[in-house]
Amino acid sequence: MKRPIISVPLKLPTNATEDGWKLHKRYLWFLTRRKLKMDDYSIITGKRKTFGVVDYVLFSIILIISAAIGFFFAVKDRKKDSSSNFLLAGRKMSVFPVAMSLLVTFLSALTLLGNPVEIYNYNTMFWYLCLAMVLAIAAASFIFIPFFYELGITSAFEYLELRFSKHVRILGCLLYIFQTMMYVSFVLYAPALALTAVTGINLWASIVGIMLIVTAYTAMGGMKAVVWTDTFQAFVIIAGLLAALIQGSILTGGFEEAWKVAADRGRVVFDVFDPDPKVRHSFWTVVFGGGIFWTSLFGLNQAQIQRAISLPSLTKAKISLLTSLIGIVFILTIGFMIGIVMFAFYANCHPIKFMNIISKADQLLPLFVMDILGQFPGIPGIFVSCVFSGSLSTLSSCLNALSAVTIEDILKRFRFVKSMNDFKITLLSKFLVVIYGVIGIGAAFLVSQVSAILQASYSLFSIINGPLSGLFVLGIFFPWANTWGAIAGSLTSLFMMSWIGFGAFANKIRTPTATFDTSGCNWNLTTTTTMTTVAMESSTMLLNSTTTPIPPATVESSDPFYDMYKLSYLWYTATAILINVVVGLIVSFITGRTKPEDLEPRLIFSIFDRLLPCLPETVLRKLRCGVPTKQKYEKDSQNGTKGVDIQASEKQTMTALTCDNLENGNTHGLKTDVESTRL
Repeated sequence: MKRPIISVPLKLPTNATEDGWKLHKRYLWFLTRRKLKMDDYSIITGKRKTFGVVDYVLFSIILIISAAIGFFFAVKDRKKDSSSNFLLAGRKMSVFPVAMSLLVTFLSALTLLGNPVEIYNYNTMFWYLCLAMVLAIAAASFIFIPFFYELGITSAFEYLELRFSKHVRILGCLLYIFQTMMYVSFVLYAPALALTAVTGINLWASIVGIMLIVTAYTAMGGMKAVVWTDTFQAFVIIAGLLAALIQGSILTGGFEEAWKVAADRGRVVFDVFDPDPKVRHSFWTVVFGGGIFWTSLFGLNQAQIQRAISLPSLTKAKISLLTSLIGIVFILTIGFMIGIVMFAFYANCHPIKFMNIISKADQLLPLFVMDILGQFPGIPGIFVSCVFSGSLSTLSSCLNALSAVTIEDILKRFRFVKSMNDFKITLLSKFLVVIYGVIGIGAAFLVSQVSAILQASYSLFSIINGPLSGLFVLGIFFPWANTWGAIAGSLTSLFMMSWIGFGAFANKIRTPTATFDTSGCNWNLTTTTTMTTVAMESSTMLLNSTTTPIPPATVESSDPFYDMYKLSYLWYTATAILINVVVGLIVSFITGRTKPEDLEPRLIFSIFDRLLPCLPETVLRKLRCGVPTKQKYEKDSQNGTKGVDIQASEKQTMTALTCDNLENGNTHGLKTDVESTRL
């Protein structure tokens, strides 16, 4: 086929602005750089490129390796088929693989596909997410992970029973299961959407295939398979992202030139410091709102806690978290840089508005990869494997955590499960992984009806994640909270966040995207089927106008709560936690607060003792709000001087254990259970 002739008017209209001249010169330069193989680009042909044979082979090999790791550990540990080995890898994992697993667990396909599109559609304010991650990992490493590690528990929800009651534990567990299944559905749908964009494979065939693979190796290999597969997939993700960034930078004349184009079109923005929480992405919203959201994931989420406590020591758990931070910031930065390069590449021909090449913004990155890497057999296959790896790692972590939570927090309350030996518990864990995998496929159907999957996933996840995180924050930091306060706070928080979230959806609260341009598209394809001259019909279109974004509604709703619905989705988690704590404390004081002096010290995080131990003891004593030190509590327990007070601090837990044992007819084990609560 004859290559297209690139024709751009060199003589500009007399009314051209200075900015118009700059854009015109850069556009000429880009066309000159791109003329080699330009007939391959979707914005010229109006068609998407698809996988070749080599792409399919490499893509299949990477998926087979992921499944093979699960088979390997299933065979290797067949004689160690215990529930502890399946759920926690026997607490003998090493730092590096756990760090890699922590890295990719929540950097799923949502992040890999969504972050570049965020830069493309809006601007670079979301780049501040790297700073939010630093705050989140620091809080998780020095506050939450040490707290849970020292408790020595398998499920984070065990803490809720120790601190409040079994009813709060079940409430937290149910919130977690529903929240995680919603997240799984988004994570499952995203890579299937990407694969469909570049292969033409049926969307639902992709979804079923992904879930079958991840369910198989998670059910067979347990935690070891999940962690080591995550490690392999982390390298695949990095390789795929680097390939897209490097080749994209080459085709746009270098990253510096791409940055200039993005800056000229208003994509480079770092100076939005408006404190208004309704601003979608400001410095405060991304750093602090996003920071609290990610703190809840790295410090209070069962999937992450389960990885951290699989290490043999707390020091190694901290090192793995801090090590993962380096990789997280690196991957996020590459994704944002790809967004800049991708915008520069399509600066004059927005593919969604040209020939319906793609239907959703979430398919932009796969289209971009096929445009720039399609000439290299196998490379697109590796990149799509990178997107799949992001989802496989997250899905496997979530399925493993769901299995652990369901058994530890719900099923072990039934007599027939309690009577099972370790081998049967392990089989039950594997069966649950399969069940949750099937449910995930059904939930993905609902997600397919949603646009802008990155923001939608943040919003829906936060609606449930906030109230759940608030339960832990209330118990860990506020010694006055009681069971009634915890339940009332979490349910009120859930109601309020659901109201805000669905109110925003019903009122179609949208932030307009930035400007797009289609003046450089090969519009001649609409009238002829042959390759024709790529020309700008009107240079004025390039110099003086671009596609104008849809303006916000000029007439706002008369709903008195309309401003509340405009709350930025990144503030959802923080708002939910605040509501939970405020309502929880009010109800606790009304119904009879917990006495701090009666609490077991290990159930409260004394932030000043941990982070500011150099303060004078007289000051620290006041800052503890009456909670005794561990040494004083143990001394009083041994001497019996607290007497009734010690019994009061254990009353809720003992009552729960008594009821469980009496229901099971186990009076012999009652004394042992009660004694274990004192240790």
